[in-house]
Amino acid sequence: MNIPQFTRPPVVSRAQWLEARRQLWLKERAATHARDALNAERRKLPLVRIDKDYRFEGPDGPLSLLDLFEGRPQLVVYHFMFHRDKGVGCEGCSFVIDNIPRLEHLHARGTTLAMVSRAPLAEIAPFKARMGWRLPWYSSFGSDFNYDFHVTIDENVAPVEYNYRDKAELERLGQTCHMQGEQPGMSVFLRDGEEVLHSYSTYGRGLEAALTTYHLLDLTPLGRGEGWGGMADLEGKGLEWMRFHDEYGQAAPAHGCCES
Repeated sequence: MNIPQFTRPPVVSRAQWLEARRQLWLKERAATHARDALNAERRKLPLVRIDKDYRFEGPDGPLSLLDLFEGRPQLVVYHFMFHRDKGVGCEGCSFVIDNIPRLEHLHARGTTLAMVSRAPLAEIAPFKARMGWRLPWYSSFGSDFNYDFHVTIDENVAPVEYNYRDKAELERLGQTCHMQGEQPGMSVFLRDGEEVLHSYSTYGRGLEAALTTYHLLDLTPLGRGEGWGGMADLEGKGLEWMRFHDEYGQAAPAHGCCES
């Protein structure tokens, strides 16, 4: 792959590079402190009591939201988009799940991580086996769970809202793909005895917290394949490079998620 020379940063002496790196390090350090402060503020968000008896289906039968905790005090739910018409998950959501670390590290800190999709478990199971995922994956099919957490959008059921934007704002931003159907997201819950409390939900680019691949690519000169300008990849195709992990090298369709 040839890199256009006119877009490349200049080549300088080691001393010049070190000075530039030190200046960037100061900004990185400030950003780290800002992130720590933001994390502390997130932990102080007020809680909302869950007062619905949400029902889920797992490999061993029906479960409640409390059951999904597996006895631990915290639960992180990844709202996974599943395309029932195709029998596969969203490529973007699959990319997120491929980046999830070993669950033992989360379990050691009293946290359970699970996937939830609004699709029957019998449709989910073959795709999970194909991907080789160990992460617990439950069906919320037939419950209000996805609608209440704004990851299934149907104006006939509830007013349109995604990523804390209503229908008018989504239309103004040109994000009409977020105005109907299944959407990605992540929600966090706390358990206090038998009481379940909702603490946090994030959508769109907020899901990048789970993307180790992106964080590593961000350290490289070409970034996420977007080039130095950061607006498009080297072939000018945006996110169309993304595939299921067993389909790279094939002409698979893009996942179709729009920017948030």
